Amino acid sequence: MRHWIALIVLGAVVPLANAQDLFIYPAQGQSQDQQDLDEVQCRRFATERTGFDPMRTPTATTRAPEQQGGVVRGAARGALLGTAVGAITGDTRQGAAIGAASGGLMGGMRRRDSNRRQDQWAQQESANYQRSRSEFNRAFGACLEGRGYTVR
Repeated sequence: MRHWIALIVLGAVVPLANAQDLFIYPAQGQSQDQQDLDEVQCRRFATERTGFDPMRTPTATTRAPEQQGGVVRGAARGALLGTAVGAITGDTRQGAAIGAASGGLMGGMRRRDSNRRQDQWAQQESANYQRSRSEFNRAFGACLEGRGYTVR
């Protein structure tokens, strides 16, 4: 589930890419056909320079952290351990109940920590995308400016 949330976060970055599109003015009176050709060539230049292609769907640069923990799994493990301890002390029911409660708490804490790591990963991936897009825009703009366009 957290993997899907991370992909949604990355997908939310795509509209930001459109917001970062540049305005290009043919300052030397270039024709629309010439401008189209220059844009294609400068996109290719910027992609080769930066390794970033704004036409591709964003992908993660690192693997998402594994999801861990969970109240139910923790409670089940705790109940098993508690039953074993209870069998030694002579009260398996009480041991299972105590084990389930403590296991549920531990599982919940592991889940919370796992969620925090997932959130940090998603934020890092978003920052990586923004940095790559910015570098691409700089290279693309420099190429167009070198060909006589005003880029904003």
